Parts: sequence; structure tokens; C-alpha cells
Amino acid sequence: MAAAQGRLSDGAGGMDDAKGTEEEARHKGSHHGSGGNGGNGGSTAPPAFAAAVEALRAARLRPQIEVEATRAPQRLAPHAYALEAAVVDGDEDLADGRLVLLHDPAGHDAWHGTFRLVTLVRAELEPEMAADPLLPDVCWSWLTGALQARGLTYGEPSGTVTRASSHYFGGLSARPSASQIEIRASWTPREGLGGVPDTAAHLSSWCDLLAQVAGLPPAAAGDASVVTLPQRRGPQSR
Repeated sequence: MAAAQGRLSDGAGGMDDAKGTEEEARHKGSHHGSGGNGGNGGSTAPPAFAAAVEALRAARLRPQIEVEATRAPQRLAPHAYALEAAVVDGDEDLADGRLVLLHDPAGHDAWHGTFRLVTLVRAELEPEMAADPLLPDVCWSWLTGALQARGLTYGEPSGTVTRASSHYFGGLSARPSASQIEIRASWTPREGLGGVPDTAAHLSSWCDLLAQVAGLPPAAAGDASVVTLPQRRGPQSR
């Protein structure tokens, strides 16, 4: 899996210092592995956080998306659990991302709640598509639309959409130009019974976003609310 190793920052709470603890709150074991693989989701965690993590582990996702637990940031909240994912076509990754669940039982002023979801999603694009001035707005609408399509209530959304292009020269001039889109975001999920958010539904909506960025068709046939990314670059080697 091509893990999303980039620094996740959208500039709204839980800031880290310059030595690598920059804010991921704004933005390998298996998906069903132990809590230690994904963060401090073990037996000492509060019941609400333990239940939220267990829902993430038990979620059923579309087969094109590989999800596994990864090390969670340690200084953003008292409790954290992290997943990384890739949209896979054979041996190729079409898009990848990271989703982090943060929990502070005392609450957080910037979150307006006790839980926060943080994400980074990225995919390669054709340069012509990356040059579209409306692309950032469209990509942000894909994130909010994925949440709304599953009827999820959330607050305090924050994030960035970044386009990056690489052009090669000299000994690398044979390589074609490459463009990448990155969506970095965070939001506060609504808490349900026992103060537990529906993390499984949020994970499913995040996977919907990943699939959309990768250019996959909607999981549900006839869902006209999903518009996939056109003219994306071919699969990237894993």
C-alpha cells in the first residue's frame, strides 16, 4: 500500500511544533488489528473511544479499498487511532489517504466536541485537469458531499485543497510531467448514545471520497450525486 505519509495540517487546533508534531488534527497492522497498531485504543481507553475504534475495525468497505491500521499521532489528543487506505486496481494504487480519530474526554475548544476526525487524501491528475481553477472547490464539495450523502451530521469543518505539479529536466527529462491533488481536512462528528459518534459511517463516507478522487464509479448504481474525477492520470505503481 502507498501510505499517505505527508504531514497533515489544516491550521485549526491541536498544533504541533516544528520538529514533526505539526497539526494533524486538521487534517502497519491490519484494519482489524490490535488497538496498539493504530494508537492508544487499548483497554485503558475511555469506553466511548473504545467503542468508536471498534466500530472502525468492524466496518465493511468496498473491495477496491484496502484499509489498515497505522501508528497514530501521540501529542494531538489524549487518545488517537489512525488508518491508512489505498484504492487498488490490481497491483496499482489509484489514490491513497490517512484518517485519524482523535478523542479528548475533556472536550476541545476548537473542535466543539470530544472527538475529531482528521484526513489526508491524495491522487495523481492529468496536468490539464490540475490547471482547472474550479478544481479546489469541486474537491472540497466532494468531501462535504460524501458526508451528507450518508446523512451524517458534523461541525467545525476545516481544511485545504492543494495542487502540486512536477516537471522533469536533464537526466529526468524523459519522465512526463505529473500533477497531484491533496485534500487535507478535519471535522467534528456528531456524538450519539453514550457520547459515541458513528465512526463506521464516517469511515464509509471517507472511503467514498477516496473512490471518487480515484475515479471509481459510485458504489451504489444510479447514484447521480457522485461525479467521479475525469481525465485522471493512469494507475501509479505500488
